[in-house]
Amino acid sequence: MNNNFSIVKSLKTFLEETGDLSYFTLRFFKEVFKPPYEFKEFLKQCYNMGNRSLLLVSVTGFIIGLVFTLQSRPTLLKFGAVSWMPSMVSISIIREMGPIITALICAGRIGSGIGAELGSMRVTEQIDAMEVSGTNPFKFLIVTRILATTFMLPILVFFGDTIAIFGSALVENIKGNVSFLLYFNQVFNSLVFSDLIPTTIKTFFFGFAIGLVGCFKGYYCEKGTAGVGLAANSAVVYSSMLLFIIDFIAVFVANIFYG
Repeated sequence: MNNNFSIVKSLKTFLEETGDLSYFTLRFFKEVFKPPYEFKEFLKQCYNMGNRSLLLVSVTGFIIGLVFTLQSRPTLLKFGAVSWMPSMVSISIIREMGPIITALICAGRIGSGIGAELGSMRVTEQIDAMEVSGTNPFKFLIVTRILATTFMLPILVFFGDTIAIFGSALVENIKGNVSFLLYFNQVFNSLVFSDLIPTTIKTFFFGFAIGLVGCFKGYYCEKGTAGVGLAANSAVVYSSMLLFIIDFIAVFVANIFYG
């Protein structure tokens, strides 16, 4: 009986949060087209988010390229297919590994930061003070941050993919005595637009999901310092789950269009 009650309660909470998040999304699309436009705050958030994640994305991308190549090389050598290394690494990283890993890093780095920042503003009643003073906090705090994550994540993914491929080229240069010019020529020869377009499109959705969930959890943070921690933690968990769902949908739709 208690188990059934807890399941019903969890389902009710999930449906309520889904409804609240849907309303929050609709409010965002309503506010984003209405003046005034906080362009200066938007640029500030873009700089903060990009600067905050650039080093971590670079280091992670470089290590992914190194490890992926080192792990794949012995198997390809057994089949005499080591010449396929640039094609395999570039397609794997650009299509799937680079975008989803970079997005997960940004969910942990940016999403938790947004949740904690807005949560602390809610707890200390700074958001309430903005509403009383006549400022639209949703426009200033939420819209700018969601737009910033939406536009910055594709840039971070592109940068991380480039560093990852460079890391792979470095391994091949040392292990296989392959020049960087030859490696990158094979990389570009193996890539087509059907590899780049779906990947680029889904990174915008990744960024939107990270910003949306982080802002939602922070904006409706519960009172107290524990609520701030819970907002930051749940922002990472929920956005990570949403990223995998979006990724599955994107791959499914891309396979329909491109066969």
